[in-house]
Amino acid sequence: MQLIIGNKNYSSWSMRPWVLMRHFGIRFKEVMLRFDGFDAHSVFKQRIGAISAAGRVPVLVDGDGLVVWDSLAIAETLAERFPSLALWPQDAQERAHARSYCAEMHSGFSNLRSHCPMNIEASLPEVGQRVLKEHPGVKTDLARIEQMWTQALNDSGGPFLFGPFGIVDAYFAPVTFRITTYGLPVSPTVAAYVERVQKTAAVRAWVEEAIAEKDFIAFDEPYRKAK
Repeated sequence: MQLIIGNKNYSSWSMRPWVLMRHFGIRFKEVMLRFDGFDAHSVFKQRIGAISAAGRVPVLVDGDGLVVWDSLAIAETLAERFPSLALWPQDAQERAHARSYCAEMHSGFSNLRSHCPMNIEASLPEVGQRVLKEHPGVKTDLARIEQMWTQALNDSGGPFLFGPFGIVDAYFAPVTFRITTYGLPVSPTVAAYVERVQKTAAVRAWVEEAIAEKDFIAFDEPYRKAK
């Protein structure tokens, strides 16, 4: 299988299936398409458009010509293909809740995503303080994340949201970096979960490669300028 992704420092959607597959030992070949722009004439759009008409990363391509785009669809496809790995919780109710958590992340939290874009190698706590003051929706999104994670951890007993690491934790891995990059205030329970996620081998591997890119992409940097 091939996994088509964007820049590791910026592409939160790419991070999700990459971390999931790496964590569970699902073999794949990575193809990274650098973000040079998102207009129709950019190299990125032309290259990804030749693979998927959706024109976005990530995309999973298998040896039989199956093309799956969208991170949640990729996760579901992997769960079907590798049922023995238990990518979703085994309990039916927990599985339904985990799917709901992922779907809510997929369609919601627009304020957090817009005003605190993923930027792994940056440290912007002063921006986080300003964003919380200027954009109340970010505080609302953060409160909902606190509620979700705390409830799941209390119900499951941890160490991850539904016990063992799974799709839902890979799905929220980029959110943990929004919290740390922007110094967003969270409870001790949530802070400990953030630390556990970021210490997993797959997440550490993604971070190391994101930092090694050393690729400053101006249109993905609303708060910094290139040196």
